[in-house]
Formats: sequence, C-alpha cells, structure tokens
Amino acid sequence: MSAHFSLASRLEKIEPFHVMELIKMAAALELQGRSIIHMGIGEPDFSVAQPVSDAASAAIAAGKTRYTHATGLPELREAISQHYQTAYGITVAASRIIITAGASGALLLACAALVEAGSEVLMPDPCYPCNRHFVSAFEGIPQLIPSGPAERFQLSAALVKQHWGANTRGVLLASPSNPTGTTIETKELAQIVDLVRERQGFTLVDEIYQGLTYDAAPYSALALSEDVIVINSFSKYFNMTGWRLGWLVVPPNLLPAIEKLAQNMFICASSIAQHAALACFTPESLAIFESRKAEFHRRRDYIVPALRDLGFNIPVTPDGAFYVYADCSAFSNDADIFTKDILNKTGVVMVPGLDFGPHTAKNYIRVSYSTSMSQLEEAVKRLRAYLHP
Repeated sequence: MSAHFSLASRLEKIEPFHVMELIKMAAALELQGRSIIHMGIGEPDFSVAQPVSDAASAAIAAGKTRYTHATGLPELREAISQHYQTAYGITVAASRIIITAGASGALLLACAALVEAGSEVLMPDPCYPCNRHFVSAFEGIPQLIPSGPAERFQLSAALVKQHWGANTRGVLLASPSNPTGTTIETKELAQIVDLVRERQGFTLVDEIYQGLTYDAAPYSALALSEDVIVINSFSKYFNMTGWRLGWLVVPPNLLPAIEKLAQNMFICASSIAQHAALACFTPESLAIFESRKAEFHRRRDYIVPALRDLGFNIPVTPDGAFYVYADCSAFSNDADIFTKDILNKTGVVMVPGLDFGPHTAKNYIRVSYSTSMSQLEEAVKRLRAYLHP
C-alpha cells in the first residue's frame, strides 16, 4: 500500500545529485566488463593511514566505544587546537572546537544556528551543491552569485557588497573550493570578513581541503578574526572519508547554542572515529599525509597542462583540493551530454558543471585527479583519441 501523507515542501528546493546518473552509467559499463577510469569522485584514492587504523583497533579492544561529550573528546579538541598552532601559526582555543559527524554535520549545526527562515545567504556560483541545499533545508534562501575566472570562481568583496540586501544574513565560502580547486586570496578574504562584520552578518568558511594547498603555505580564515566560523573535516587531507568525522570552530558566544543543537541532533560523533583521529596528529601520520599531499601536487602538475594541451580552457590554475574546473566549450555547448558521450566512448568519468550552479552548468566540467598517475595518463590517452581522432 502506498503512503498517503504529504512530504515537506522544502524538498522541492533540494535537487538530487545529477552526477549520480553518470556514476550509475559507469557502474553498468563496469558490469559489462568495460575499463572505467574514475575522475569524477571527490574522494582521496588513498586508504586510511595505518597508525589511524591501528588506533581504531586499539580503541575497540580497550572498550572505548561509549558516547563522548556532545562537543567531542577533550583530547581530540586539544589536538586540533595544537595543529592550528603548529601548522598555521594561529591560536584557536580548544573550547571553540566542536567535533561533528563529518563536515556535513558541522554545516548542519551552523545552518541550524544561523539561518533564519526567509533569510539570504550569499555563495558563489559555482559551488558545492550541498552547501546551498543545507541553507534551503533550514528555509533560508541561497543566493548564488555568478563568480567567474576574474574572481577565481570565488566571491569577492565587491560581489558581496553588490549583492548584500536587506534580507542577507551572511556568506558561505569554500577555500579551497569544490568544484574549482581555487582558494580565496588572503587579502580578498580579509576584506570580505570586514565587510560582512560591518553588516552584522556571519562569515562561514568551508576549509575541508585546507591541508591540500600547493602553491603557497596554507592559511585559515581563523587567522583573520575570532568571529569567523570554520568547517573542517578528517575526510580529505587525513583520508578518513568513510569515518564521518569533522569539526566546527565557532566564536565563544556561539558555543552554548551549538552545543545544545549537537546534543539534540547527534548526541556525539562516532567515539571510535574520534579515538582513531587522535593518531592523525602524530609525526608518523603527518609524514604520511604530507607525502600523499605531494603526490596530489604531482598529479595536479601533470593533469592541468595535459588537459590544456587537449584543448580544454583552464582559465584559473587550481591551487588546492584535487579538482580541475575546465571549460569544454571548444568541444561542446552542453557539458552534460559531452561527459556522458565521453563515458560511453572512452570509459572516462568526468563531472559536468550541472550540479554546481547554473552559471557554469553548460560550459564547464570538473575533473578529479584523486586517482593514480597511471590512470591519469591512460585517461589523457583515451581523451586524445576521442577529441582528436
């Protein structure tokens, strides 16, 4: 018997991931025995580091499997605080750090605390689709602002000033960005933070790819002001995607609200994952992560010129994450059709701009280099045969 109850109207504002259609197509081709090269997945191809895995096993053996405090293990919060000091030279009190069920859990808490029904949140187009969908889930209005190569596909202070309206509540940024792999330059970010503060709004920065920056020393928006709110994760730099562990850094006056929400929404993040994550900050583990970062850097330095040589226009060289945002208009005026045809004819999976906002939906594709160098080289070989027969 079919259910007759009504669904919440907010669902109409939340779109499915269009890329999942490509993933399903790729899976079907693999079942037919086709060789598929995955350059569409936003996940490191490295497995969890052995010290982290060992720490998880030790925690289970020791019975450390019970609830933690809603804000997380005190020792993990302290370890993250120390990491900000040693890696970025900034002081972030452990009391301001809340351990969450992934970066998604952090964004959920932040939006629950900050987004009022009918209020607007400014964000760039293109951007990660879940960012705008979380705002919509709390009855907010995501204002997608076209942000092109001139702005490094990011919001600028000028764009924020231009689009800030009576109902604007704050800005949601990502540096480095998914899908573009670009960062916001420090001076520009500082100007945005100042401008938003003057308007008594919030600045929320997604820094889950913060550890994966290549052309300059990584920096955090937390260095700019204590009132900046930052989301981070153990998924990307620390290679713990399936462990669903992240953190949120908030101003002291926001802590009671966030703690209350965390108690009600999650109780706590996975205790086993938290105990495992403590091992991320040992010298042994950090050496592993830095080696893997160097490999991502090597892949970036291969794939960007290779794609340009094939005829893709990459107007901004990505300096972080593991994505290239490439203009494919030299080959097609519909990136969705283009990527599906490439998949069927070459077995290479790439993502159209459709998921990331209307501004670049038709002309851009996202290429992930979170796969081995040999796979990247084979992908370029196949693409060359397809594009230049």
